[in-house]
Amino acid sequence: MSARKAVPAKRRPLKNTHKKRKNLQWNMLLYIAGQTPKTVRALANLRRICDEHLAGLYSIEVIDLLVKPRLAKGAQILAVPTLVRHLPAPMRKIIGDMSNTEAVLVGLDLRKRG
Repeated sequence: MSARKAVPAKRRPLKNTHKKRKNLQWNMLLYIAGQTPKTVRALANLRRICDEHLAGLYSIEVIDLLVKPRLAKGAQILAVPTLVRHLPAPMRKIIGDMSNTEAVLVGLDLRKRG
């Protein structure tokens, strides 16, 4: 008997990866510093975007750094509000009030850069 070498399967490039990512569970943390107008606007914009593009597939945890300041260093938060997407991997960070919907969608990897 002769030994056969295992032939690796051909890898095909993933198509429509942005569409496939929409079916995953999205876990995000929004780091804020108190209830400022910018913070309120960031959360409202983020919820609107997620409701439109990730309905039922996301969770947002709001972390107030005025209440838990130690979490800023561990998460390497340099500005607020900052959104951190943990899942799906890889981790992504978006800073600002989330008013630029297109930039947030690109930042979350829901849309390709145009």
